[in-house]
Amino acid sequence: MRHPSPYRDRVLLHAELDGETVGVAELSWGTTEDLHLCDAEIHVRPDARRQGVGRALWEEVDRRRAALGREVVESELDVPATSGSDGGAAGPAFAQAMGFRTVHLEERMVLGLPVDPGHLAERATTAAAGYEVVSWVDRCPDDLVDAWCDLRTRMEHDVPTGDSAGTPITWDVARLRTSEERTARSYRALVFAARRTSDGQVAAYSLLFVPHEEQEPAVQDDTLVMPEHRGHRLGTLVKVANLEALEEVAPPRRAVHTWTAPDNGPMVAVNRAFGFVTVAQCHQVQWRAPAAG
Repeated sequence: MRHPSPYRDRVLLHAELDGETVGVAELSWGTTEDLHLCDAEIHVRPDARRQGVGRALWEEVDRRRAALGREVVESELDVPATSGSDGGAAGPAFAQAMGFRTVHLEERMVLGLPVDPGHLAERATTAAAGYEVVSWVDRCPDDLVDAWCDLRTRMEHDVPTGDSAGTPITWDVARLRTSEERTARSYRALVFAARRTSDGQVAAYSLLFVPHEEQEPAVQDDTLVMPEHRGHRLGTLVKVANLEALEEVAPPRRAVHTWTAPDNGPMVAVNRAFGFVTVAQCHQVQWRAPAAG
C-alpha cells in the first residue's frame, strides 16, 4: 500500500462494531489489463461472524466495483483438508450466499523442512545432462532479462486457470523491474533456471519467495519447463537447487508452501516426490454482475 504498483490499484476497508474493528476487506483492480475484473478479499473475526459484518463489507465492495465499471469479482478461499475447522466451513458458505461460484481449484501443498533432496538431485542431474543451472536472488541479470520475461509470459499462458476471467500477463522488462523492486520489500526471491549448454537457451525455471519474517514459511511459486525441453527432469533439477539454497540465503524455515492444480499431473508428481502433502483446497471463486435487464 505504501509503494503502489503502476499496474494495479487497491483500496482497504474495515468494519467497526461498538468501536472495534471486526472485519476488513481489500478491493484491487488492474489498470492496464482485465478492465472488466477486480479482486476482493473479505475477512471477518470469528467471534463477529453471522452478525452481518461480512455482508456489509461485500455490499461496499460491490458498490465500489460498480463505480469502477467492473462486471466480475474474483477471490480465493482455503478449505482445509481436515474437517472440523470453522474457518473452512465459513468461507465457502459465505461465498455461496453472496453469489460466488468456484471456477478453479488448486491443492495447497506443504513440505516440512529441513529436507534432504539428494536422492532426487542425483537422478535429475543425470537426466539433465547438457544443461547448466544458473541462479540469481531478487534481481535478474541484464543478460538474462529478455529470456526471463519470455519464460514468465509462457507461464502465464500455460498455468491452469479453469474458468477464471483473468487474461495472461505479457511480461516486459519495465514490468519485471517494477515487480522485483516491490517484491524485495517483503521477500527474498530465489530463482534457479536451467540453461542448455549448447546454445544458452533458458529452458526451465523455478521461483521461490522467502519472507523477511523468520517465522513465515517459504512460498514455492512458479515452476515451468518449456515444452521442447520436457522429459529431462528439469523441473526437479531447479526445485532441488532452490531447496539447497534456501538455508544459505535466509534463516531456517519450517516449511515450504505451494499451490498446484490437481489436473497438472506432472507437477503434482514432482511435488509428491519431494514430500509435499496436501493440506487444503484453494478455491478461486467468481461473482458476475447480473446482466442488464
